[in-house]
Amino acid sequence: MPRRVSHTVKIVINGIGVAGPALAYWLTKAGHEVLLVEAAPRVREGGYIIDFWGIGYEIAERMGVVGEIRRLGYPVREVRFVGRDGRKRGGFEVSVFGRVTRDRFTSVPRSDVSATLYRAIEGKVEAIFGDSVAALDEHDEGVRVSFDHAPAREADLVIGADGLHSRVRRLAFGADPEFIVPLGYHVAAFEVEGYRPRDELVYVSHGLPGRQVSRFTLRGDRTLFLFVFRDEYLRGEEPKAVLREAFAGSGWEWPRIEEELARAGDLYFDTVSQVRMERWTKGRIALVGDAAACVSLMAGEGTGLAIAEAYILAGELQACAGDFRAAFARYEQRLMPFLRRKQASAATFASSFAPRTSLGIAFRNAMTRLMRVPAIADRLIGRELRDDIELPDYGFPRP
Repeated sequence: MPRRVSHTVKIVINGIGVAGPALAYWLTKAGHEVLLVEAAPRVREGGYIIDFWGIGYEIAERMGVVGEIRRLGYPVREVRFVGRDGRKRGGFEVSVFGRVTRDRFTSVPRSDVSATLYRAIEGKVEAIFGDSVAALDEHDEGVRVSFDHAPAREADLVIGADGLHSRVRRLAFGADPEFIVPLGYHVAAFEVEGYRPRDELVYVSHGLPGRQVSRFTLRGDRTLFLFVFRDEYLRGEEPKAVLREAFAGSGWEWPRIEEELARAGDLYFDTVSQVRMERWTKGRIALVGDAAACVSLMAGEGTGLAIAEAYILAGELQACAGDFRAAFARYEQRLMPFLRRKQASAATFASSFAPRTSLGIAFRNAMTRLMRVPAIADRLIGRELRDDIELPDYGFPRP
């Protein structure tokens, strides 16, 4: 059994996405004093659907929240690729994921995972919304943390759980270009109400050379649209104009989708990038989740990996009895090789989202049709879903 910490540590976590609340959950289990800070006015809503499995799923089980995540998730039946005329060109049954993971798999909005994790610690930790860490002044006894609005605080440790464009990372480690590696794609997403047709529990995608637009039906008569396109189609700066230019003349349902795009109020738009760093810690500052090692949406597991990073960082602080330097070193040693392999796999897999040529699209669609054969599907998917890392048991109290 790991030793308990010898004293309460005051920890500021910037970011209430996935990694931030997960880290706060385990830190409070260990008796630490946590302050969560989030730039948004509330827990974020919307965003794209993620697949949830692997080590993140296992930790969610240990937290007692996996039942709620599954309730909020969608039992997707099929991934379907269609042509300009809407006819099926490829795809596969999603049951293969459940078979390979022994039914420890669900598809769920990322924001619902975030909200579930936050509810698990709501009222147990102090949280400030509509604010962010603005400056860090590290000294021998701790860190003086300044905020955009709130009065400054003294903390023992500061954790950046604030995503791909982490402010804590910029303050402590350097500018974004030093660490953010674009994979050559952009992604956009938005939701609408009342769109037709509705193919319930089917993820429908239409591919063009270097571009792909997909839709998925959500509860409440909503539909989520997701766009992935190569940077060569990035013309202009205004996101809606970029999408209209990139997907003009796409066929399929594009005229209707374009009308919905014009009315969309909340559009997510960003580069598809990874964060690659030699160190995730510096002095009393540490990074977790996408701020430390974003694998990109191409990996399909970023949410689960963020939960795993949070668990192991909190666990090493517990095991090292408050010696944060030793804990930070062990956190990096345990996770860095594993996450670098995940990043390499995601970068290789990226081309399947938006093949560069019509021939590439046809080949991708043909490969997905092979997945109707269970033995082939299990071999192809099983390799990608396997997490080759063992989770330590840090002796945290179970819910």
